[in-house]
Amino acid sequence: MNDIKLSICIPTYNRAPFLRYLLNTFVEQGQLPFRYELVISDNASTDDTAGVIEEFTRQGLPIRYLRRAVNGGSLANLANAFQHADGLYSIYLADDDLLIFPNLIEAVAFLDENEDVVACHAPWTLYDAVHDADTSQFYEVRENVKFRRHEFRRLFSFLFEGHIFPEICIYRTEKLRAIYVPRDFCFYAFAHVANSIDLGAVAFMSKPFYRSVTNSPFARDRAQAGHNEVLTSWDNYRGGLEYFLYLGFKRGDIDFTPEEKARYDQACQIFTGVRMVVAARFWLARKDYVKAYELYTRICYAGLEKHAEVQAYRESLPLMAGVQTLARKLNAISGLRCLVVDDIPDIAPLADLFKQLGLKDEIEVVDGNKRLSQADIGTTAVFTPHDVNRQKFIDHGHPAQQVYCEADIIAGLPI
Repeated sequence: MNDIKLSICIPTYNRAPFLRYLLNTFVEQGQLPFRYELVISDNASTDDTAGVIEEFTRQGLPIRYLRRAVNGGSLANLANAFQHADGLYSIYLADDDLLIFPNLIEAVAFLDENEDVVACHAPWTLYDAVHDADTSQFYEVRENVKFRRHEFRRLFSFLFEGHIFPEICIYRTEKLRAIYVPRDFCFYAFAHVANSIDLGAVAFMSKPFYRSVTNSPFARDRAQAGHNEVLTSWDNYRGGLEYFLYLGFKRGDIDFTPEEKARYDQACQIFTGVRMVVAARFWLARKDYVKAYELYTRICYAGLEKHAEVQAYRESLPLMAGVQTLARKLNAISGLRCLVVDDIPDIAPLADLFKQLGLKDEIEVVDGNKRLSQADIGTTAVFTPHDVNRQKFIDHGHPAQQVYCEADIIAGLPI
């Protein structure tokens, strides 16, 4: 008889040092009061992953090692691990993250006591492994909460009001075949929680049992994969919410009368807008003001123009986006070697700004009083603050399409 309580499913690829660090936590801390297995799916690693697994297998860890013949991508690797799980429950664990064992034990006990629950979620922490400190937590749940099967409407309100991303979860393994379905246009976590509550009850625990490592002994200040996702995935999040609502509608727990549909549309728009605010923060940090402005327009459309973060940059953003747009246009002109800046007493700050925003190093920024030969004019563009000054440069032989004024770079960029 199989008495494995929990399958901990770990997809990995060329991360031997991280995997060793993770597995060592099971040796040092992982005294679980039930039988468990570590299902490790290796995406055809070329490093010492196999050696690390052999090392910890000799130490007695209950490892099942699955080595794929070829790298099939991250989704296939996780699916492989899930589809080999033999435990009553299954959890995904990244090869460079960690578990909080006491809270994990509590969550498993909760599942034992609530046989109708098919998915047990919890917040997760960001963890500095170098300094052994949890630095922050993704969303808050004040107390354990349970949603009955087909309680789509109540669960949607919970997700929306708490701005909750149901990513970390322990599943009842026998239900995973229906719950775990890869999604491309709909954020997987919202799709999976919709599939879960379609099959049974869903719970959210107040205590996190998962640590997402942000600072590792092997990679200091390591960028999180979720950070890159947040830059572009806002519509994917909306798609996930709409997937959830549609399934709730088909199961009869969500009304799509015109009034209710408008309310749900607004909720999806606000949720997506908040994610865009976060994405804009990331693009601003990367000094990509063009992308930040595009998001700004959609944030305002979503009704979040008074958001504190938006108010902090809304006055300066159009000009920064305009200057960056012009820098990119100038970079695209073949053979351009010079940008003349006209009618500005001190061009140094503007020249520095152009360079900071991406103007190629080989394009020299010069004062408008510089005398240019006809040959120089052929490799020169012009920026002048005033439209009335354009004509004098055109009369001197500059191509009209390469003489820009301030109105050109901020046209279409209202605040």
